[in-house]
Amino acid sequence: MTTSQHPLFPITLPTKWLEPHHGDLSDHLKNWLLDKSSLTARLKKHSTTFRVELLGQQIEPCSAIEANKVIQPGEQVLVREVILYCDNVPQVFARSLIPLTSLTGEEQQLANLGTRPLGQMLFNSPSLKREGIEISCFKQSSSVGNLCNKLGIAITHNLWGRRSVFMLENKPLMVAEVFLPASFAYQFND
Repeated sequence: MTTSQHPLFPITLPTKWLEPHHGDLSDHLKNWLLDKSSLTARLKKHSTTFRVELLGQQIEPCSAIEANKVIQPGEQVLVREVILYCDNVPQVFARSLIPLTSLTGEEQQLANLGTRPLGQMLFNSPSLKREGIEISCFKQSSSVGNLCNKLGIAITHNLWGRRSVFMLENKPLMVAEVFLPASFAYQFND
């Protein structure tokens, strides 16, 4: 379950998540943030090549700031952080928290995805249920802003992200996704 880690791993996302009606957002950005379909599939439609870079994966206790109604503070979770690329442009930083109690039966394979997209597996499951979407704003001084700076990605505006709890065979996992500076979510020509 543990892989070789990127030197910046774990990035973490210490932030306050809000209901989607917070924030003065463009309709275009809201469309990306509140889209309940597969982000992986949507990104693939916008690019010739799509790939996942695994930054790292490890087991740790869920922090109080990331806990929610189904994942409790201190609960052991498998944390996975990746960057999603379209045509070699970093589009999304994603952080997944999967309780170890969810890694049973078919869901054990979630621990061994490597560079395969989690979204593709989730949205191929007939049992998938998605809870509501929460959003948050990330400034240049945030952990994901720091990641961008270390990777040489210029930030000229605040970054926006979302998180959702997914239920797979009634087993929870949480996925947070932050749209990076060059993301399609900030481009108004698609």
